[in-house]
Amino acid sequence: MIEIQNLYKSFDDKDVLKDINATFENGKTNLIIGQSGSGKTVLMKCIVGLLQPTTGNILYDGRNYAAMGKKEKMLIRREMGMIFQSAALFDSMSVLENVMFPLDMFSDAPLEDRVKRARFCLDRVNLLDAQKKFPGEISGGMQKRVAIARAIALNPKYLFCDEPNSGLDPKTSLVIDDLIHDITQEYNMTTIINTHDMNSVMGIGEKIIYIYEGCKEWEGDKSQIMGATNEKLNNFIFASDLFRKVKEAYMSTHQTSTPKK
Repeated sequence: MIEIQNLYKSFDDKDVLKDINATFENGKTNLIIGQSGSGKTVLMKCIVGLLQPTTGNILYDGRNYAAMGKKEKMLIRREMGMIFQSAALFDSMSVLENVMFPLDMFSDAPLEDRVKRARFCLDRVNLLDAQKKFPGEISGGMQKRVAIARAIALNPKYLFCDEPNSGLDPKTSLVIDDLIHDITQEYNMTTIINTHDMNSVMGIGEKIIYIYEGCKEWEGDKSQIMGATNEKLNNFIFASDLFRKVKEAYMSTHQTSTPKK
């Protein structure tokens, strides 16, 4: 579990994040949503340690990451897995070598065991047959699956995903969402996802934090978002005609099925 307590982040005396309080739970897909410039990316960077909060605490299972020294933070980082927006694979390395990279960096296991672990992770994302290929030889969706395999190679406690569906078609996006959700439950990880994808919100949003102008504006899950009355959230989620019609249909059905007092 990751807890955020009274977190502020300022740049040049301007508050980008203002008194953020949130809890991200084990075994659930925790989503951070918000329009561009809302502060959600800054929040993610603070959580993983790429930015130092101005004030506030970030607790990893009770350990205050924000107050740690460099050596202590390195130990926590070994418990993290990262999936970047662009997959961020090494073009000069094979698929297998990409997945082995964190194992080679941080594991003292014999080479045979590292290879076995990398192949296990590739098999978990159904890409064992592509282990000898290079990133340029596989599709964007397959590259994201390689990135997932690499992210779980060290069996992390915490998984961070920055726009994992960026650049993917809707069908492939659903595959990636389902894979992240299944792996989160399988390994009981604390997974945090930054996303603009409303299909992800409605599909795997077990815990959703909506950030607006640096503040936590709303918190809930996918089952609550349809009936949410927060105007800012509704303007963001239901900006498209499709999602607006879905909400209108939901509200109409809900109101009709609710008995009058």
